[in-house]
Amino acid sequence: MLLLLAFAFLAGIVTIISPCILPILPIVLSGSVGGSRRKPLGIILGFIISFTFFTLFLTEIVRLTGIPSNTLRIIAGIVLLIFGVSLLIPGFQRIMEKLFTKLSVFAPKANPNAGFWGGIVIGMSIGLIWTPCVGPILASVIALAATSKVTLATFLITFFYSLGSAIPMFFIMYGGRNLLNKAPWLIKNSELIQRIFGVLMIVMSIVIFTNIDQQFEAYIATTPYGADLTNLENNSAVTKQLDLLKGISNTTGQYASGLFNADTPAPEFTGINQWLNNPNGAGTSSQPLTLASLKGKVVLVDFWTYTCINCIRTLPYVTTWYDKYKDDGFVVVGIHTPEFAFEHETSNVENAIKQYNIHYPVAQDNDYATWNAYNNEYWPAEYLIDENGIIRRTEFGEGNYPQMEMAIQTLLKQAGKKTPTTISKVNAIAPSGDISPETYLGSARMMYLYPNGSTDNGTQTFTLNENVSTSTFSYGGQWTISDDSATAGKDAAILYDAKAERVYIILRPNGVSNGTVKVLLDGKPISSAVAGSDVKNGIVTVDSDRLYNIVDFHTKIETHKIQLDFQSPGIQAYTFTFG
Repeated sequence: MLLLLAFAFLAGIVTIISPCILPILPIVLSGSVGGSRRKPLGIILGFIISFTFFTLFLTEIVRLTGIPSNTLRIIAGIVLLIFGVSLLIPGFQRIMEKLFTKLSVFAPKANPNAGFWGGIVIGMSIGLIWTPCVGPILASVIALAATSKVTLATFLITFFYSLGSAIPMFFIMYGGRNLLNKAPWLIKNSELIQRIFGVLMIVMSIVIFTNIDQQFEAYIATTPYGADLTNLENNSAVTKQLDLLKGISNTTGQYASGLFNADTPAPEFTGINQWLNNPNGAGTSSQPLTLASLKGKVVLVDFWTYTCINCIRTLPYVTTWYDKYKDDGFVVVGIHTPEFAFEHETSNVENAIKQYNIHYPVAQDNDYATWNAYNNEYWPAEYLIDENGIIRRTEFGEGNYPQMEMAIQTLLKQAGKKTPTTISKVNAIAPSGDISPETYLGSARMMYLYPNGSTDNGTQTFTLNENVSTSTFSYGGQWTISDDSATAGKDAAILYDAKAERVYIILRPNGVSNGTVKVLLDGKPISSAVAGSDVKNGIVTVDSDRLYNIVDFHTKIETHKIQLDFQSPGIQAYTFTFG
């Protein structure tokens, strides 16, 4: 824990040399002018409180109040605009002084907006609007906070990061104030300098209103310089501590090596809503399966969800292993933990079981009870359990299939079973090369909407932007945006500049009978040569809630603009995935 606090503190200090500091630098420098010598202290204190609080609780605030996070940014921008105007216009300062005096008995009698309490308000606004170049430590804290896993550890890490960031800011403001009070030319022109900073704060508030600061910070994060700034935290010691922070033990972390990388008791299945394919009974009324009843067998617990492309690519291996070793004391238990609301429906899971030839038991973990019991965070995730109920190997994500099969064979032999020693040849499509990232279309996890990254919930009319950059998308026409999806309206379209070998999208009819979506490639109807398996004559027929393959370049990674014209209003779109 002390290691994480030390690296978080150092990472905070390093941010001062990061270009991500530039959007708020004029605001920080404004702390050098006006008011008492306590103003910089107020700004720093307000920043530490605000950044720590909003980093940990912003997701929960948005969930409870329904106020979009961007609205809170706009409020902070308005506050900065007001302070900028007060620096520019002396008469406005006197108005604010009277207002602050009425609002708080703690406000100083002399110009409070430029003093300690005014500094507090400025600092709290900075903490809300600033997005640093986040490294692995703060990224892990943000991810935990987004799932309401706020602990004393995450609080301390965030606090130390903000403290590290605040110290160089304080010295910039304090040094600037001393310089202004000692240099004759600066003393003579102090009012002019104060007004210049007022203009800069007004400009920065406009930048915040237009989200230009976020676009700039997102761009910096993708540059080699931005990546180098976070390399301070990229070491095995920090990785191990972060795994512990996220509830992954040292023996099960991904940094472990060897055929067996774990040695912990397997949690029991808990909170399962339905059992499907269960040998203890038929249908959803069957008796629950337990790990205790499987004692003496080798068990593979596979966390999956049926629209996850990574899970779909893993399934051919898992089903092959089960069919090959099931008579030798090997059991697979699929834990279907849904990502989207429609994945809770039993009929949809049953259709996926048939589609992917799954013959082993599948549990519907709709409430994430078993997911949480395993402290799991990934789709897919596999936990290989020996005959004594001990987790011996974990695998998160795709790959390492030969090693997993060898581990299965070894545990079966240890249990006294005679098993084949050959490694299965599986006909499955594996990911390859540098491809576009998974792209969510709902506001909660939207990151790649061009040019602002995301948009708020509600019904909006968009103009399709044909200049989207690689791995970003644009909406066109009318869309109703929600947390996890976007519902097509009149003239609805999506344009995505994709780099991939295969392109998929999760669609839901949402009551529309056999809705249709037209697929265009680089502005022209897609040809049958590169059309995905779900495209017929350039059209996708949306007949169920599932993943649709819309483009297939057949072993070649290419970059193209893919346009989807939604010919049936009401269709819901969830996410793009790529292979």
